[in-house]
Amino acid sequence: MALTVRVPEELARRVEEVAAARHQSPEEVALAAIEAQLPPRRSLSFSAVGSSGATAGDAGRRHREVIAEILENKTARDI
Repeated sequence: MALTVRVPEELARRVEEVAAARHQSPEEVALAAIEAQLPPRRSLSFSAVGSSGATAGDAGRRHREVIAEILENKTARDI
């Protein structure tokens, strides 16, 4: 997907200055700035999936424990 964003001239100049200093393209700098402002992605899929040790029979009773186990094994980048 492509997204076009219009920014004020001064902001465009600042992005270009930072890009030149970092040896990056203005697009890379703008993308990093946008990503830094967005909330992190969170994905909790089916609670009985994975290596939590839960079985289909006890996942309903242990759902909070199963989710905690899954999240313990995730890094910040995975969430």
